[in-house]
Amino acid sequence: MNPRAPQLRRLALVVLAVLLLGGGSLGYVLHARHRDRPAGAADGSFTLDEPGLYYRDSATGRVARHSATGGPPATGGPACERFYAAGEHALCLRGLPGIPARTQALVLDRHLREVKRVTVPGIPNRARVSASGNVLSWTAFAIGDSYATTGFSTRTSLLDLRTGYLIKSMEEIPLTIDGTRYHAPDVNYWGVTFARDDNRFYATVSTKGRTHLVEGDLHDWSAKALRENVECPSLSPDNTRIAFKKKVSEDPSAPWRLYVLDLADLREHPLAETRSVDDQAAWLDDDTVAYALPGREGRAGDIWSVPADGTGEPRLRIAGASSPAATN
Repeated sequence: MNPRAPQLRRLALVVLAVLLLGGGSLGYVLHARHRDRPAGAADGSFTLDEPGLYYRDSATGRVARHSATGGPPATGGPACERFYAAGEHALCLRGLPGIPARTQALVLDRHLREVKRVTVPGIPNRARVSASGNVLSWTAFAIGDSYATTGFSTRTSLLDLRTGYLIKSMEEIPLTIDGTRYHAPDVNYWGVTFARDDNRFYATVSTKGRTHLVEGDLHDWSAKALRENVECPSLSPDNTRIAFKKKVSEDPSAPWRLYVLDLADLREHPLAETRSVDDQAAWLDDDTVAYALPGREGRAGDIWSVPADGTGEPRLRIAGASSPAATN
């Protein structure tokens, strides 16, 4: 018998114990890292650094990306019901479980890590970020789930990341209609869109059964109506035109059509998309507007695009998707 056998056995047991403990520690670290990542957060490799068309994938409920250079879509973005990204930040809206309905607005950095979260009443509906990423806005339905119904109520919030100033509901902004300061208990705002200066913005205001396009000033905290029958405005990258949905029918199943408004003279023209669009359109560039349409026969909706000058025809961009946001 080898006189060193007991010592070798003890050494083997010690080595085995170290390996087991080390493996257990590694497993614990990996588990802890997984546990520390919030539910629905983006994978670490999915960021806003690559230009492309970001969108919500209907099959997974997560944000994905079609690269500007082609290739298969990138997956692994955060779980959102509404999404938008521009500049240095993204905005992800999620509906929280329970009654009454609540919306959680998550502000994310370019690596899609959480910067701030805000919870407001209602159902997630619209999300927008200024070109710099400094100013964000979101809208939630407080009652009902469609602009086509009567009696709905919205809550639109604004957040300025430069100052940290948060306005949970902008209904009290001083409003001027037809040159007169306007007051009414039924005023509702939705669909904010921002100019490049991070000060001027446009939005829809509804009151007395009519909708108005308003131009707002963050610094002066004021808004004035420019014209009627404009919903869900979206300002072009060159800040000269607004894509919007215009009510053209009393048929609740197809009330709207997409238009573009020239801010210089307030003239408008319809786009080649003749189907009813209930979405806040997003500009892919100065010449192209994208939007989501519901699918048929229970299928998830799709993202389409159309030329902004009224020519051409609709083009299917991404099947089973919504919330388009182009970045470069």
